[in-house]
Amino acid sequence: MLIGNLGADPLVRYYDADQAVAQFRLATTERGYTLPNGTRVPDRTDWHNIVMWKNLAKTAEKYLRKGDKVYIEGRIRYRSYDDKKGQRQFTTEIYADNMELLSLKGSRDNSVPTQAAQQQGAVSTASAAGQGSGVADHVDNVDKADLPF
Repeated sequence: MLIGNLGADPLVRYYDADQAVAQFRLATTERGYTLPNGTRVPDRTDWHNIVMWKNLAKTAEKYLRKGDKVYIEGRIRYRSYDDKKGQRQFTTEIYADNMELLSLKGSRDNSVPTQAAQQQGAVSTASAAGQGSGVADHVDNVDKADLPF
């Protein structure tokens, strides 16, 4: 299970009779903290390669955009390949089984959040813009200004 922000719009390719595969990178952030002795431990951001198949890939193509916050459930897969120089490369991917969009619908066009979103605690335009999505505090609330994309 991962909760994070898309690094770019999903790349979707079609194969065999309208079947789709989508790929994108997901940034997850572990919040920094201060040790009892006053030492500050900074935030840590990790990047994950997400792969979606068939109808889930088509859903990703239709609804997911760069910067959106999503919840992903899936299986971890390791694979290797030879790059253009003939070097063996290793990669880790998450094959998604389930996905939920956590960004508010209005966050893409900076519109005012819906009444339902306001009742859930996302009452400001800043929240609608992704600076706090109403997700519990222990989950990574990545400020879009802090993302490297």
